[in-house]
Amino acid sequence: MIKYLIMDVDGTLTDGKIYMGSNGEMFKAFDIKDGCGIKDILPDYSIIPIIITARGSKILENRCKELAIEKLYQGERNKIGRLQQILKEENANLSNCAYIGDDILDIQCMTPIKEAGGLVGCPADAVQKVKNIADFISTRNGGNGAVREFIEWLLK
Repeated sequence: MIKYLIMDVDGTLTDGKIYMGSNGEMFKAFDIKDGCGIKDILPDYSIIPIIITARGSKILENRCKELAIEKLYQGERNKIGRLQQILKEENANLSNCAYIGDDILDIQCMTPIKEAGGLVGCPADAVQKVKNIADFISTRNGGNGAVREFIEWLLK
């Protein structure tokens, strides 16, 4: 039974681009459909959203507040280490997880989750190594509703 949806951010919840202004300000775009899936659909199924990302940004903190995502872990290159710590605290295991990511840093979580019986997905524009592992490949690119499509697939 899936209890946790673990998500990467850049390239998954966003299009993977970082927009920088001339004064150093940064911008990211998030899809409203992904947000609705996380905030309005997951709670009805008692699935807890978790974000584990290698980058860090105030932008993401703000988005997580909007979506009521309480489990946000930034600056995590050892994603599997963080995930194992979370699961230990929650008294859960990898089979209770679904994971969506787009690049090679995500493989360290995707492979053990899949081997444990959990589910893994990726956006349409994920790197090939990630697509080779995925149970689900979205028809949408990262930042364009791929997470929402994965959520709907999980719940079927």
